Amino acid sequence: MGVRYRLNMGQELEFFVPGQNQSMRWAVHSCNGFSAGVNQDDFRGPGHATGYDPLWKDLLDKHAERPFHALIGGGDQLYCDAMMREPELQAYIGLKTAKEKISAPLTDDIAFAIDRHYCLEFRRGMFSKANSSIPMVNMLDDHDLIDGFGSYPDDLQLSPIFRAIGSRGYFFYLLFQCFTVDKNALIGLPVGTFKLFGATGSLTYHTRAERKKELVCSQTTYDRVFWNLHQLPHQVEHVVIQLGIPIAYPRMNFLETALESKLNPFTALAQKGSLGLSGFVNKFNKDPELLDDLNDHWTAKSHKRERNWFIEQVQAFAKARRIRVTFLSGDVHCAAVGYFKTLVRGGGKAPAIDPLGDHRYMLNVVTSAIVNTPPPAGVLTMVGMLADRPHRTMHYCDTDESMIPLFRTDTDDTPLKQPFIMGRRNYTSVELDDQTGSLNFDIRIERMKGSGDTVGYLVQAPPPRWV
Repeated sequence: MGVRYRLNMGQELEFFVPGQNQSMRWAVHSCNGFSAGVNQDDFRGPGHATGYDPLWKDLLDKHAERPFHALIGGGDQLYCDAMMREPELQAYIGLKTAKEKISAPLTDDIAFAIDRHYCLEFRRGMFSKANSSIPMVNMLDDHDLIDGFGSYPDDLQLSPIFRAIGSRGYFFYLLFQCFTVDKNALIGLPVGTFKLFGATGSLTYHTRAERKKELVCSQTTYDRVFWNLHQLPHQVEHVVIQLGIPIAYPRMNFLETALESKLNPFTALAQKGSLGLSGFVNKFNKDPELLDDLNDHWTAKSHKRERNWFIEQVQAFAKARRIRVTFLSGDVHCAAVGYFKTLVRGGGKAPAIDPLGDHRYMLNVVTSAIVNTPPPAGVLTMVGMLADRPHRTMHYCDTDESMIPLFRTDTDDTPLKQPFIMGRRNYTSVELDDQTGSLNFDIRIERMKGSGDTVGYLVQAPPPRWV
């Protein structure tokens, strides 16, 4: 059903809600902006005003054919990296040492610049058309605040300017992206009426507000999450847990160890500005630029125990409530599908368990980025080579994990050597198959850079059929 509205006697706009017995059809996106140093015109194909627009145009074309009922933002709806280019922050950026930045005061000018940035940033091109015609559900990730927020050392995170970036970023996230306040959040103190459409529930779990280098979420938050999950009505067969960062994804621990090392020669040279390597370290505490991204990952060594515990709790919930759980993630600027399943012991001689009857079978659909550039070819090759490497980290609880070789052909049907990771811009369409009970994830991959059309790659989460 279409609902039409106007604001202040302006243009008439329309959004759609599902029928009472109809399942929702929704689109998922993440990383809606360009990192510093990326030339967005490289992604602007013919007929597009900017490099931001091509995939949003494709999403809106699909919406015109069959309406989406919800637009799920998987994190980084804003790229606030550009805040560091605001004139009022240049003196802060120019401070030479991390100690100086930690003690730098929050001036009125800097506070004003932070607020001004958010007020100007959230309306852009085709994205503004999408968010005015498809109801949004958005989760927070680091670029909605600042690159790597939550994964820096505590002394920097608690410094006056970083505290302002975090608190004001969260304020404007609630105002512009959620239109709510903390006390109205489901995990806080729910008020009002909630309506479930069909047999699918969704939990957006941004894991950013409490994040520290050694912590993803507090036990209090986990307790609230699982209490609410267990309150879901009995007709629910699928739950999609939206995590900003993939939870089943190739490990990069060797790189994390190398970047943390005090013997890393690239870090030492970059900290001194030598050999043109200043971009190798971040602007805040001169750690390697990639290190905050690696520390963000669930598979980082500082988060591995918490990750494994969380997966075990989700498995217990799935088994007890007979609900298929699927994880949905963004952040990494490529498309991929990881999965968990029950470990079959016996050296490969025993038959695998049918996913229909396996409560541990959980996909992790990774869809990123709808705007930002994919990783360099060398990084994609390295991640692809690690994708089917066996992991024994959860064998203690009868859980195996791997990646699905979904991308055997490119968007032009040519064979791909590496079928696990797709390094093109993308978003995902999600809907329930009423005939089979499967939840379909159609990953829409940009056909050519800037083209504004996509090719679909389908993966299905089967209905829960264990007893």
